[in-house]
Amino acid sequence: MWATRGVVVALALATLFLRLYRLDELPPGINQDEGAHGVDALRVLQGEHAVFFPRHGGREGMVVYAVALATSLLGRTTLAVHLPAALAGASTVFVVFWLGRLLFGRDEHGRDTRWRGLAIGGAAAGLTAVSLSQTLIARAGGRANFLPLFLALCFALLWAGWRRGNRRQVALAGVCAGLLAYTYIPARFAPFLFLLFGLSFLPSLVKSGRECESVEKGSLALLRARIPSALHAHLPLIGIFLGVAGLTAAPILLHFALHPEHFFMRSDQLMLFSSHRSRGDPLGTLVENVWRYASAFGFRGDWSVRHNFPGQPELNVWEAVFFWFGVGAAVLRSRRPAHRLLLFWLVVLILPAALAGDSQSPVSFLRMIGAMPAVYLLAGVGLWEAFRLLRKQDRVVKGRLNPFLGGDAARAAITLGTVIAGFFLVRGVDTYRIYFQEWAVGSAYYRAFHGEWSDAVRVLSELPSEAGAAYLIPYEYDVNYGFEYLYRGATPARVVHARTLDLPLVARSTLTAIGGVGTVKVVDWKDHIDWSAGDERLIDLLDKYGRRLRSDEHRHFHIHTYTDVALDRPWTLYDSLEPLTVLYDGGIDLRGLALGRAAEQFPLRQMPDLEGDRSLWTSLRWQTQPGADVDYAVSLRLYDAAGARVFQADQRLILGRLHYAYTRFWPADEFVDTLMHLEFPANLAAGEYEFRLVVYDVDSMIPTVETGVWEPETVLARLLFADYR
Repeated sequence: MWATRGVVVALALATLFLRLYRLDELPPGINQDEGAHGVDALRVLQGEHAVFFPRHGGREGMVVYAVALATSLLGRTTLAVHLPAALAGASTVFVVFWLGRLLFGRDEHGRDTRWRGLAIGGAAAGLTAVSLSQTLIARAGGRANFLPLFLALCFALLWAGWRRGNRRQVALAGVCAGLLAYTYIPARFAPFLFLLFGLSFLPSLVKSGRECESVEKGSLALLRARIPSALHAHLPLIGIFLGVAGLTAAPILLHFALHPEHFFMRSDQLMLFSSHRSRGDPLGTLVENVWRYASAFGFRGDWSVRHNFPGQPELNVWEAVFFWFGVGAAVLRSRRPAHRLLLFWLVVLILPAALAGDSQSPVSFLRMIGAMPAVYLLAGVGLWEAFRLLRKQDRVVKGRLNPFLGGDAARAAITLGTVIAGFFLVRGVDTYRIYFQEWAVGSAYYRAFHGEWSDAVRVLSELPSEAGAAYLIPYEYDVNYGFEYLYRGATPARVVHARTLDLPLVARSTLTAIGGVGTVKVVDWKDHIDWSAGDERLIDLLDKYGRRLRSDEHRHFHIHTYTDVALDRPWTLYDSLEPLTVLYDGGIDLRGLALGRAAEQFPLRQMPDLEGDRSLWTSLRWQTQPGADVDYAVSLRLYDAAGARVFQADQRLILGRLHYAYTRFWPADEFVDTLMHLEFPANLAAGEYEFRLVVYDVDSMIPTVETGVWEPETVLARLLFADYR
């Protein structure tokens, strides 16, 4: 049919352009999840095969093998990591179109309603194609993109095969159902969707059993006996679907049976009832979460720069109107299988997102991606029902509302198609403008996909190799998977966790493990990079235990080259902490203090002038009391001679390399050292300043006070600033 071909061509143009255009450069780098896929893919290419990859937090195998295939064809490039997910996202558009035509191309009596199927399928696929959030997610390389593709494909094949009694199509649907287990964690809810949808046919089967044979009142045994006979015609197809699905999923199910810890490795992130995020009210929190995710359709957005332009809802106002109208229409027509399927699909696949996080966590479009085909199909249903309502009203007033709404169904469908095409053209242009002209060139999006690391990989890979040299690259974590995947230079390069308190030990042990290092090159990220905090500590250590030869400047970083690095003695940023006792009434005590700049530690009773460089590192030693169940943060403040606060820096207290070892988890009565780097404003006038400390409860923001003094602020030192140069 010419209309179908036209819709397919339009979808192809929009989808391939928004999903694939400039994919080799946008996103500008590889985020941590993509990098983990790439690192696992390299292991696959080296012969290490698995259905589930437990490293890096646990990853299902489908995306890993897809990236491995792309890497074998395209090499270790950003395009090889982005392409599989982008192709999956693009394919979902066409599968949604096909599914919409199948679900609504015939009515419940088998009569042809091809225009309805074309309109609903085309509208749903068009929404998928031009959606800003779906464009971002598809281009972000996440494994989540495979979930809506195979779930929609499963239902399309199952619907077509069941209607025609085609066992091959039902078997293919079973393959798709089994493959869901290899896609993304929320796919584990898909069996509930299949079960719920299947059970929803029981009332009609019971009714058909009653019509076949009169059942006496109260004869429940005979009624139960009639249900299997009504199911008899469907048993072969049910067996084929379940059998093929089970065989396809068997390898990963067997893996989880042998390694149950891998199954729960990431499942606990989706289980509100097994976490401490509900604050004692899991049901109330679940209701709040469901409401928040429902509001994503027209009212609330995902603030993650990897998934969405912050604050924009999944559906704009007009799309949301049609979606909610479609939900209402589906509820009223829930006796019809197609409408019932979409309602079940929406509820069951939104549930994983609602179960993840507490009521204060942001909406995540990624977690709800499994429900998106149903969302867009319901919007298509709403648009069609609104169109039918207008036609009905038009007939009542004898065509006076709009002459294009009258006439035969074909003419009306053409009118509807023209309106839909115009709307999607405007929406697609807006998505292109936001993504390619505004968002993708913005600094936040650049940082989210580690564009700086792509630049570093290119620079370091192109620099000539040096015998006995090694690169140390500071980062907020102990690994950057994207760098590990992309870097192909001959010189050893290691990522070090710059924010860990045991950075001296980490840096020294890293260089010792490399062996034979005579020259150390440190990548010093420039200040505009958000996560660059901690670079200074690594540089301070090398300034103390090595000799700087030179510094080379690049776009996003400097490279400082050191020689004569001493690895034959333990590394420490400071030699010792001076004893200090401040007893607080909140179950935490301050037991020591050290202040310094670069590799120099200052005597607290004889502070020198802070000339030129106005940076300062501050180490505090803590001790918590038994039973202390509070997470504390510190606020370091600077006051001038007039008592005015001129500087403040806050930081949550954490233990060592454990990101979430807050004070409530610290071992009681043991010393814990914390470290902060401060950069004071250059415009501070020369003179003497008081350096004060406040310790406060992270949740309540209420400070704890010094016992016997009953004041929240404690003076740590008096700092002298010379004129800034």
